[in-house]
Amino acid sequence: MGKLGKKARKFAKKNLPSVLRDRRKKKALFKKRYSSKNKQSNVEDQTKLVHHSNERNTEVEAFEDLPLDTPFMENDSDDIAYSSDSDGYLSEDISYDTETDSEPGKLLEGDKCTSELVTQNIKIQEDLAVQKRKLEMLKRKDPSFSKFLERHKKDIEAMQNGEVFSDEDEMSNRGRDSVSEDNQGKNKGRVLTASAVSSWCRLIKEEHKKEEFVCVLNAYRAACHYGAESTGLRFQNADTFCSLVVSVLSEADNILRGLLGLSSSSYKKEAILELKATPQWVNVKPLIKSYLRSTLSLLDQVTDSEILAFALTRFRASLPFFAAFPYLLQRLIKTTIHLWATGGGMLSSASFSIVRDVASLFTTDCFDNCLAKAFVAYLAQSKATEIVNNNHLQFLRNSLVDLCSLDVQKSLSKATLSVRQLAKILQWGLSTKKKEALQRICSWEYANCINLWVGFIAANIRDYDLQPFFFTMVQLINGVVGLFPGPRYFPLRLNCIQWLNDLSNSTGVFIPIASYVLDVLEYKIVRGGGKPGPALSFQSVLKLPKNCLKSQTLQDECFTSAIEQLSSHFLQWSYHISFPELATVPLIRLKKFYELKTMESLRRAVKHLIEQVEKNADSVQKKRDEVAFSPNDHQSVEAFLQFEKSSLSSPFIQYYRSVLEKAALRGSRKNEKISFPRRDKSKRKREQPLKNVADGSLINGSGHKDLDTVNGTKKRVKRRGLKA
Repeated sequence: MGKLGKKARKFAKKNLPSVLRDRRKKKALFKKRYSSKNKQSNVEDQTKLVHHSNERNTEVEAFEDLPLDTPFMENDSDDIAYSSDSDGYLSEDISYDTETDSEPGKLLEGDKCTSELVTQNIKIQEDLAVQKRKLEMLKRKDPSFSKFLERHKKDIEAMQNGEVFSDEDEMSNRGRDSVSEDNQGKNKGRVLTASAVSSWCRLIKEEHKKEEFVCVLNAYRAACHYGAESTGLRFQNADTFCSLVVSVLSEADNILRGLLGLSSSSYKKEAILELKATPQWVNVKPLIKSYLRSTLSLLDQVTDSEILAFALTRFRASLPFFAAFPYLLQRLIKTTIHLWATGGGMLSSASFSIVRDVASLFTTDCFDNCLAKAFVAYLAQSKATEIVNNNHLQFLRNSLVDLCSLDVQKSLSKATLSVRQLAKILQWGLSTKKKEALQRICSWEYANCINLWVGFIAANIRDYDLQPFFFTMVQLINGVVGLFPGPRYFPLRLNCIQWLNDLSNSTGVFIPIASYVLDVLEYKIVRGGGKPGPALSFQSVLKLPKNCLKSQTLQDECFTSAIEQLSSHFLQWSYHISFPELATVPLIRLKKFYELKTMESLRRAVKHLIEQVEKNADSVQKKRDEVAFSPNDHQSVEAFLQFEKSSLSSPFIQYYRSVLEKAALRGSRKNEKISFPRRDKSKRKREQPLKNVADGSLINGSGHKDLDTVNGTKKRVKRRGLKA
């Protein structure tokens, strides 16, 4: 660029400063304008980003904190209706004040009444919310009205706290407590002897005398509340206490039915409701209420399982009496559900018998309450990293399936909501692959929820239309299998395979699971022979620790479990007309697996399975070549080899029985000792394995002797975990 001329330099010197000055002004002005706009836009963008991130975080937190029992929580109400304080000791002069024994529970006598009250409460709350908004708007518009409210705020709070009605409440409470205080004062300091109890029991058994029965019920109440409150009545010894409780539990129901004129075989609540209008009921009602309340207190206080099982067995006959006391029925449901979930053996069985009778005997709302509480208790028992008592959990699952089968349509609606919730959590895990999502899915709470609904489908799909629910469950289980491909999750995958097998067996619908089983079978966990490890049980754990992955025990457990599941799958379709085609691809993969393996025990088991499958496929092929119908004749296809299937004498069935026997033997051996080694943070020197002691056994763990090898000598160390 050349130099400017004289005229150009003169023009620039004259005009350029003003141009630059104007440009600087305009630039500053535009900068101010744009900076304010940019700040506003940046603030808006940041708020949008924060809003979206908060939405994502709340969505993630909602999935993390979403309990699986949410569909049942609306029916799981722990609030027990108020019962009057006059349900204490009975007056032994048989002069009952029936007016003071008023029941607030009468509001709950009809389920229609409760539903109407709930709808009325909802409408009242909505109206109150509208009125509150109008009041807030009026306070903002009219400051004088707001000042008026502040001046009268103290008077409003006094009325809300009920200070005006305090005197009336005190008088009513005194009237309620008068009968129980008088009777408790009479019993204060009395010692109940064995002779008195035996005479009372003899009189009520033989003559059904009401006066003696009142005395027995008062003593029974003192026994049931023994230790929980100061009853004033003492027992001579433990035998007196036990004989009283056993006598009342054995004879009370018969005596009460005799006083009401009911037969011992009458087990309908309608009979009790019909008697409520008679004067005979007015005299016997305090006795029934005292017996029911005292027994419920006994169930809450006693910890011995045998006593509880006996009390529940005898108490079961008195269930129709609860139709007149709805608030006591809620206590009964809560107590028996707790004993069913936390007990074991006879106690759980006796508790569930009462829960099932209550659900079938009373109204639909009572069934909903029983189902909700039972499901919540079942999931509460499933919140564990390792299942200790798998048999008890299986009993809870079967019991809950039996309870759901009482009303399949209502249970199906709840099950659909539950499975929909499981599917949302699975979708969250598939889309994010976060650690929290995987931990939520690979948990016993999630797995036992799936196991419950699989059992529900298997028990009811023959009699009800559960096909949509069945296909939803299959998709859910397939999603769980695809989410966890690694060897640490083999227990979860094998559980999913077993669920699919159960669904296929109960519905008669083919579910392709052979590829899932063969993936487990062909996975190379260790190269060559691994180290021997501790005993494993895939029924008590879903995720394996890392220090078990290279053990030979894990390889053997995966192999035997896969053979069992594959044999069960082949057995189900062993008589189907398409079995040769079904077994083609699995046979190819099994033969390839047989060629690659070098361990003789694995090769022998796989070879036996291949031979049995090929033999069964050849026999089905020969029978199929002899038929004359086409594949489109579905009726003939379904009837193919049904006679041979009912005989249960085919070679493949005999083979499957041998597989089950070996599995049962292996399970009994594993139950002797199952533990996982703990990984130590500090590296230690490899210790020499312990040799068998003189008696041929070496058992480590709580409640047994531990041996330690130090410098080649065996020393006995202290016992651990022994309980007196």
